[in-house]
Amino acid sequence: MKKILTIISILVLSNFSLIKAQIYTAKDGATNISFYSEAPLENIEAVNKSASVVFKSSTADLQMSISIQNFKFKNALMEEHFNENYMETEKYPKCVFKGKINEPVDYTKDGENKVTVTGKLELHGVTKEVTINGTLTKSGVEFKLNSKFKIKVSDYNIKVPSMYVKNIAETVDVTFNAVLEPFKKK
Repeated sequence: MKKILTIISILVLSNFSLIKAQIYTAKDGATNISFYSEAPLENIEAVNKSASVVFKSSTADLQMSISIQNFKFKNALMEEHFNENYMETEKYPKCVFKGKINEPVDYTKDGENKVTVTGKLELHGVTKEVTINGTLTKSGVEFKLNSKFKIKVSDYNIKVPSMYVKNIAETVDVTFNAVLEPFKKK
């Protein structure tokens, strides 16, 4: 009987800690956001490994903040043009997403879940409602978020000078990956 009570106590306490740890964040270096633009003259690729991501499992809320200037290119001149001419990072330094996972998910069970997230994406001073497909995988205390989606450049008033129109695709492929851990106060 004493063993059964001990086991029940352990299960209750472990479930309590799962309930308590409802906020998850990505630690430094645990995110990877990249974009790819295929163009006739030269493909454009960049990677950003420093997004801020917060996920609240009790409400299925997901928020991200991405510093545009942290996108790194293989070509320094391309990076300069991206920041100064297209994204105007001094005026619009961040991309922000605030949304919610649409599907019911049991956040206490390990496994992969195909999900859609609907919310507002603010980029280059324009806010649009978007729905993004992805996967949410729970493994132990971690969640992994993965998604691939497209952004139409003109939807966010990103102007491409006429002499470069053939160099930049109208639609950019975006890949997002993040590993989230329970939030711990410092």
